[in-house]
Amino acid sequence: MTEELKNKLIYKPKSAYDTAKAEDINDFCIGYKKFMDLSKTEREAVAFAKAAAEENGFKPFDRNAPLKAGDKVYYVNREKSIVLAVIGSKPVETGANIVVAHVDSPRLDLKQRPLYEDGGIAYFKTHYYGGIKKYQWTAMPLSLHGTVIKSNGEKINIALGDGADEAAFYISDLMPHIAKDQIDKPLGTAISGEGLNIIVGSVPCDEDSNPIKLAVLNALYDKYGITEKDLITAEISAVPADNARDIGFDRGMIAAYGHDDRICAYPSMCALFDDEMPERTCICIFADKEEIGSYGVTGMSSAAYKNFLNDICAVSGANFSAFCENSVCLSADVGGAYDACYGDAYDAKNSAYVNKGVVVTKYTGARGKSGSSDASAELVAKITGVLDREGVAWQTGEYGKVDQGGAGTVATEIALLNIDVIDVGVPILSMHSPYELASKADIYAMYKAAKAFFTL
Repeated sequence: MTEELKNKLIYKPKSAYDTAKAEDINDFCIGYKKFMDLSKTEREAVAFAKAAAEENGFKPFDRNAPLKAGDKVYYVNREKSIVLAVIGSKPVETGANIVVAHVDSPRLDLKQRPLYEDGGIAYFKTHYYGGIKKYQWTAMPLSLHGTVIKSNGEKINIALGDGADEAAFYISDLMPHIAKDQIDKPLGTAISGEGLNIIVGSVPCDEDSNPIKLAVLNALYDKYGITEKDLITAEISAVPADNARDIGFDRGMIAAYGHDDRICAYPSMCALFDDEMPERTCICIFADKEEIGSYGVTGMSSAAYKNFLNDICAVSGANFSAFCENSVCLSADVGGAYDACYGDAYDAKNSAYVNKGVVVTKYTGARGKSGSSDASAELVAKITGVLDREGVAWQTGEYGKVDQGGAGTVATEIALLNIDVIDVGVPILSMHSPYELASKADIYAMYKAAKAFFTL
């Protein structure tokens, strides 16, 4: 057998470093880390994207104004999701290339009545958001991010605890000396949801009753002008206080909170900004609520996104049904990278690996593909074909062994619109932990993949 024939017969994924220059990879990731540091909640990610879009010539979408080729518009849904669109030179009815990434991440949300005092310490009670391992959130510095609507209608944005000179917050854990009963419990129950209470103060004020709670309320009032009643209307989340950091002697990886799934959102947005006049209309969506099932008015199950696409068709004189039928979508969500330290959970032959580029995931779901949209052979061929054509490193992958577990993405919501959709994203390690880990080369490959996709 000749070497040429052997190479033709056997499929070997390329290294992401073979398809891009190290300088380009590192330069791109400088901007990505800045985005991550400024986008620890979906509101912050949307605010970043809106400002960046305006700098790149995007205007608010007006459903009463006609659109022409080259127009750049955006639509913000309740400050928690955003849609960016560049109108193509071909008729809108011929369909759009759509990339959807979510910008919410697992975290700890404050309860509506969070503040209490016990044992000489003031705490905030929390309700965790998304799939977390609860034990990972103890004994580490946390910051608070969110929005408060005061009784007079004033909106207060809070971001406290990230700066090196700012006070952070903390969830205590039991010392090992007296933790026999805790250590004997399974990981899933060693720390309870109700036990994730954040330490927010310890110095009493000059009062006989609840002196530490009152001192905390006084500090909040001095800094933000808010009272305990204002906390009822608030959306405040606790997230890891540290910013994105390079990992390894070679600085080839990035550890950060919220890679899942801002790691696909930022590259897709940058790719859209690069395309001044695409042939087909190109759309990038930053969605909310994926981590809890894509429900609610800002999740992908909301009619908001269907309505936006319908409005684009209406002002362009396009048939909406034909538009959806002719469109194609990347559900740009992360994949689980193979972790040799936990190899028993993976099918090594069907796993994604770091530094091998984006992972094309035909189906997600769990145990019999339940909850998966399962992309067609035609769509897999179309997407991998354009990635090959544009020199993008890509690979395939699944979420662990068949009966080990699984995952879901927004692909199912997109498919409900009769839009062909497939999952393509960055493989990461330690998914859903407070600090997830990803390869810089794979992040840049996601940018190249989105650019390639927008040329379909």
